[in-house]
Amino acid sequence: MTNPFVVIVEFNLRSTDQMNDFRKLMDQNAIASVKREPGCRRFDVMVPNDRKDQIILYEIYDDEAAFTAHLKTPHFLEFNTASAAFVESRNVRPCTLVCEGSNQTAPSKG
Repeated sequence: MTNPFVVIVEFNLRSTDQMNDFRKLMDQNAIASVKREPGCRRFDVMVPNDRKDQIILYEIYDDEAAFTAHLKTPHFLEFNTASAAFVESRNVRPCTLVCEGSNQTAPSKG
């Protein structure tokens, strides 16, 4: 069994004035990804407290093939096209999930 494939993405927006419009597109994409893609386990959208012009994504897929399939879905392609004008830069960081702390049993005390 392969470890889950994680993607961390940082979007730097051209302007903080665009955040609401960008968030609408991003949130729709995140929700559609989890609901419609069997290989998408998690898709979180975060705004750093110290950067109001940035969005960070934390996505977990069953494997890299599930992520590759995500990039071909209609909701992603629509998001990617519609949001391009808002984005100054984007950094995609692929990772391998090696320990999912929320699914572990805490050691017993005693």
